[in-house]
Amino acid sequence: MSSAIELKKQTVAEIAEKLRASKSTVIVDYRGLSVAEVTELRKQLREAGVEFKVYKNTLTRRAAAEVGLEGLNEVLTGPNAIAFSNEDVVAPAKILYEFAKKNEALEIKAGVVEGNIATVEDVKALASLPSREGLLSMLLSVLQAPIRNFALVAKAVADKKEEQGA
Repeated sequence: MSSAIELKKQTVAEIAEKLRASKSTVIVDYRGLSVAEVTELRKQLREAGVEFKVYKNTLTRRAAAEVGLEGLNEVLTGPNAIAFSNEDVVAPAKILYEFAKKNEALEIKAGVVEGNIATVEDVKALASLPSREGLLSMLLSVLQAPIRNFALVAKAVADKKEEQGA
């Protein structure tokens, strides 16, 4: 009997650590998905470096309470799966949202973004953001614009002076 309790304590500690360490966590109801669909979803998440696990709700509730995320208790009913991402904040939300658009059986229930509980609307808004690489490329183009414009003006002035001199 005590070995079962110890195993449950270890699982609660594992979930709590994943909740602490993850930058982004998304909880979904996967009821109604076929095995092939779940396999495809797991593959997409794995390629993005996202861990997708199924835990008992009671153990997840205890881990959430341990981390200070008691607000998740209301969504921890029925069959749930949890996607944890330690690297990219946007990846799990984006992949799960796109998959849910194609497969109505997948329902996004809630999330945790950098330690704060996120509603379904928050997760969908996060999914609409560009990836980290996309945001960095936008930032670089904004930073390059003044230099590029200055170079064009300097070239135009030089061309005009060259025409006047000729």
